[in-house]
Amino acid sequence: MHGNVWEWCSDAFDADYSKQSPADDPQGSRAAAPRVLRGGSWINDPQRARSASRGRATPEDRGSDLGFRLARGQSDH
Repeated sequence: MHGNVWEWCSDAFDADYSKQSPADDPQGSRAAAPRVLRGGSWINDPQRARSASRGRATPEDRGSDLGFRLARGQSDH
């Protein structure tokens, strides 16, 4: 799925956060308005189509290269 659209994450973007962030599931600064985008999009070079690829955008930003993924948990059925 990498490279389809930049995936919106709930984490707030802070350029320096990774220097002091926890190793497991860092949430980012809650004071920051921009949110983290991950994974690159169809418009980027192939090097950007990876999970470690990180960008930022505000919730008001729109584009054909921004999106989100739906997830479904396992059911008991």
